[in-house]
Amino acid sequence: MNLSVKGKQVDIGTAFREHIEETLPDSIGKYFDNATDVTVTLSKEGHAFEVDIQAHVSKRVLVQGSGKGADAYIALDVASEHVLKRLRRYKRRLRDHKHRLPTADAVQARQYILQPEPEVATENEAAESDQPIIVAEMATFVETMSVGEATMRLDLSAQPVMLFRNSSHGGINLVYQRPDGNIGWVDPTLSEEA
Repeated sequence: MNLSVKGKQVDIGTAFREHIEETLPDSIGKYFDNATDVTVTLSKEGHAFEVDIQAHVSKRVLVQGSGKGADAYIALDVASEHVLKRLRRYKRRLRDHKHRLPTADAVQARQYILQPEPEVATENEAAESDQPIIVAEMATFVETMSVGEATMRLDLSAQPVMLFRNSSHGGINLVYQRPDGNIGWVDPTLSEEA
């Protein structure tokens, strides 16, 4: 497992780095013995520390967790517990997914990160800048999966939205985290049938 420990404007001490190297691989190893890479990021907000953990347990499955605490070790424990809870919850389904062959029908797509428009802009500037400023462009895949698997992946990655190709009918679908905590599902192919 490739373990990376980073600090955002915080110096990572050797004791904290060694603690992560001793505990995190064993914890994740209980569920997945060959996770590809894990990234731990430590940052400080006011008097509290925040730890974000991103673990790739297979080629395209990302598990994320974060934690806050008055101490960096406490924040690490909270973030680790979030990741381990998600791994425990979906262990069987992830193992089944891991042993499946990669789907050849995953659609390659582009993912962009856009810079928000400045708040103060004149009407002439707004008319001239119809196109947003692209900060980053990355290759990504729109994978074929069931709605249940897309919901599981959404929960694992702690992302607000998951775009996927529905395995039952081949149409592009979307699941998203609603503000009330429930999962929303958008299926535009249902309107075509009506």
